[in-house]
Amino acid sequence: MNDTPFLTPLSADQQRAAGLPDVWPLAMADRVRFGEIDMLGHVNNAAYLAWFEKLRTLYIQQSGLTNYDPATDARIVIRSGEIHWVKEMLREEPYIATARATEYRNTSFTILSEIWSGDLRTRFTCVCVTLEQDGKTRRPLPAKFTARIREIDGAAFASSF
Repeated sequence: MNDTPFLTPLSADQQRAAGLPDVWPLAMADRVRFGEIDMLGHVNNAAYLAWFEKLRTLYIQQSGLTNYDPATDARIVIRSGEIHWVKEMLREEPYIATARATEYRNTSFTILSEIWSGDLRTRFTCVCVTLEQDGKTRRPLPAKFTARIREIDGAAFASSF
């Protein structure tokens, strides 16, 4: 991972060269920062959530669901999430964060994200819901978005979550 560019979406070839077992629709490399370390000397659990959020918001924007315009675009909120910490991470350790949609319904979709540093370190699955600007009324997912996540990510329509 020494020559993997940081904070730039990685191509399929770059993902393979970095050792990821699968190619993801979105993957970006970075390095653990000093401020992300806790008293025990490993990455604080909250840092992982920030990494996943950074990648998720970029993924959602690049997939065409939103440009985050509060006047016209859907509000996208997390309805639920589940995180599994597999192995600790330490200061200055390089990593790759990945994201893909795995399934969708009429107004919601599931994103799987992982952190890799030689091997799997953390996995986060969350269900995102699209709302109107009022923050209450659900907004249907656009057909263009669902077609994209089916084609590129392999997401499937889910009858229930």
